[in-house]
Amino acid sequence: MNNTIAIRVYDFLKNYPPFTLVEKGRLMNVAEKIVIQYYEPQQYIFEQDSAISNYFYVVKEGAVQLLRNEEDQKILIDECDNGDVFGIRPLLAKRPYVVSAQAMEETLIYAIHTDDFQDIFKNNSEVAFYLASNFAAGVRNRFAENKKGKFYYGAEKEISSNYKLVEVQSIESSKTPVTCLPNTLIRDAAKIMSKNGVGSIIVVNEKFHPLGITTDRDFRQEVVAGSVSPTQPVSEIMSSPVITIPPDRTVAEVQIEMLQHRIHHLCITEDGTIHSKILGIISEHDLLVVQANNPAVLIREIKKGTSGATLRKIRDKAEILLQKYLEQEVSIKYISEIMSEINDALIIRAIQIAENDLEVAGYEKPSADFCWLALGSEGRKEQLLRTDQDNALVFENVAEEDYDEVKNYYLAMAENVTLIIHECGFEYCPADMMASNPQWCMSLEKWEQRFSKWMNQPGTKEVMMTTIFFDYRPIHGNFQLAEEMTQHIFEGINQQEIYLSHLANNALQNPPPLSFFRNFIVEKNGEHKDQFDLKARAMMPLADAARVLILNAKVGQINNTFERFEKLAELEEGNRELFEQAADAYEILMRFRATQGLKHNDSGRFVKPSELNKMQRLMLRNSFQPIHDLQSLLKVRFRLNLFG
Repeated sequence: MNNTIAIRVYDFLKNYPPFTLVEKGRLMNVAEKIVIQYYEPQQYIFEQDSAISNYFYVVKEGAVQLLRNEEDQKILIDECDNGDVFGIRPLLAKRPYVVSAQAMEETLIYAIHTDDFQDIFKNNSEVAFYLASNFAAGVRNRFAENKKGKFYYGAEKEISSNYKLVEVQSIESSKTPVTCLPNTLIRDAAKIMSKNGVGSIIVVNEKFHPLGITTDRDFRQEVVAGSVSPTQPVSEIMSSPVITIPPDRTVAEVQIEMLQHRIHHLCITEDGTIHSKILGIISEHDLLVVQANNPAVLIREIKKGTSGATLRKIRDKAEILLQKYLEQEVSIKYISEIMSEINDALIIRAIQIAENDLEVAGYEKPSADFCWLALGSEGRKEQLLRTDQDNALVFENVAEEDYDEVKNYYLAMAENVTLIIHECGFEYCPADMMASNPQWCMSLEKWEQRFSKWMNQPGTKEVMMTTIFFDYRPIHGNFQLAEEMTQHIFEGINQQEIYLSHLANNALQNPPPLSFFRNFIVEKNGEHKDQFDLKARAMMPLADAARVLILNAKVGQINNTFERFEKLAELEEGNRELFEQAADAYEILMRFRATQGLKHNDSGRFVKPSELNKMQRLMLRNSFQPIHDLQSLLKVRFRLNLFG
């Protein structure tokens, strides 16, 4: 091939995955041997069931349809335009094509001989993964188990196969944990700790099974303060039982354990339980050694915060942490757990500050318990960025003559809480769906009446309300109130089965967000004209489907969308693959929205398709496919063709 033409071919290929992952010299060798082919409209490049050729293809100009023959019908599988790779079956399997490829218009194609690419395919794991996961057997295989939840940026960033993440590395523990028996005197235990230069000691039995833990703090609070004598056994001041984990846990897993249990030390035992020999101990300090920015530290700072302004500064740090996690492509499940823990801690602190302010102002706190509920994305543990607030409050049933007084106190508290959260950077809900609104601050009895009305008279407004409020999650207060609300909802669903059909029908309001496969459906007018609404057109159809299916399965206490799909995959073997793909799709969309939001300093909801590179468009487009399949499932399961 003429060297000038080869350079032009190289300049084209280097902008599209997987060629973005190939080093320049090797890609230039491929470019020099490419065959340029021209096809007229309706002409076939290859046909289903025909023998494979020795080439795979890249669209240079024009468009190609991938079609599958089913019962004398041609089913459109996908459409490929500039830079798309197709027909890679010769690289993967020596069997006939499973689809046909037909030019839609005048089309120029680069044909790459498999012999010229085989070495790259075998030795470049990123190229192999890209091709195998996205174009296996000529049809896009959207997700691969070994790369679950990742989002690759193609030309923007080359991912090294040796790239290691701090959060997924195993954390080193103390090889020789300092221990003592439960009858050891407190003063002797203190001497052992001092001699070994440690801040904690594990209390064990004769078999070295952990019974409890004593720290410097215990000595200060119990012994130095004078409440316990140093001549008493250490078992008198130890914390028990200890939280144990098995060996080789990652930093991420250790971090979540500490956050969830609100502890600063974890014991490592042979089998991960208290009934086996202790092998080591991990402290929060150990995490600080490997993580410069530790979420546990941020949460401790939040607990000391005294105003919305100070809490905002800490939440700003959390955004930096989020950025780091996204850049390192840490599991989105881990990211959402961490950010939810931080958001929850912030909300709890805001409630505590508000309660204190009311006390100072002379308000008397009612004896009736309450529970603060997070709604929407925070309720689903999906609020990575600081978007708008959605919350509610439920309080215990009280006598009618006391109702207004109790409600007025909690409304005053909620108004203060939402103000503090607003000062932290979370906008007020435009629809005023917040606990400071009298409509969403009620007793348990009135909440149950409200839910019953929505389920018994499911009009458009009522169904919309349930999509927001049925994702609630208790954050602070008496969680039993939330559990009783959940029980009431399931009882109502059992009595009004038609309600789920209304909810399923609502989940169909946003169709799959591609128009003729090649173009994203964008907003036609308004502030976001020509932008793609990632939330409304991609994320909410998945979240709505997950909600109605998990309610239909009568499973409570799982609010997160991808965790709902994972649970559904366990429950329905026949739809396992679809639910797993939907879970993966939602994780990818969450990651993409957070990345876009940080990049543009906004909510990440609206994106401009013209600004996306080929890899981003491909990954988004692949994540949309489960929407179509899920909506088809809903139509059949809830007989929506009969729904009027």
